Amino acid sequence: MKKTIKFFAIIFAILVGFTANAQEKTTENKTTYSVEIDPMTYAFKGYAVHVRIKPKNSKRLLLGAGTYAMTYPDFLVNMESANKDKGWNVRITSAYSFFSEYYFKEANNKWFVGLQGGVQNIKIKNDNVEGQSEKYSNMLIMPSIGYNWRPFDNGFYVKPWLGLGYTSKVSGTNSIGTYKYKINPMVNFLTFHVGYTF
Repeated sequence: MKKTIKFFAIIFAILVGFTANAQEKTTENKTTYSVEIDPMTYAFKGYAVHVRIKPKNSKRLLLGAGTYAMTYPDFLVNMESANKDKGWNVRITSAYSFFSEYYFKEANNKWFVGLQGGVQNIKIKNDNVEGQSEKYSNMLIMPSIGYNWRPFDNGFYVKPWLGLGYTSKVSGTNSIGTYKYKINPMVNFLTFHVGYTF
């Protein structure tokens, strides 16, 4: 686990260093703000609100933070064979993350690579153990790749992205009675955000 954390820390340091060196001054040297949501979380009985900031004189870098919650659909629970069809109900009750995104053309436009780091608070129940639930928290570090599409000549955008990351429990318990919910250290996620830049 320490080697994995060290690996992602090195990747993050390289990404931050690369973006710092790659910044070019632009005629539009002002700070801009973006607000975005993840519609998929609302479809899964949750929410997501994110804020992104393009710092002044930064041409390609966005920094941000967000919070989200959602109930895992069965197909996500069943992706881990040890949990498949075992009666698990899993919900991210709250999550808080920091984000960085580096755009190859310009901030909030076309292809980007990103990095997310944060904490997820999760509640689990099992259909085989009535009336009981447990909670645990995990950390998440997730590199990502995506595309920011601007279909109109204004601040509106759609941003599909794919992430592959590492997660590890930091507190709580992931067992109910004799049943143990397996936490896969590798997590992948595919979704899209909808946002507006001011």
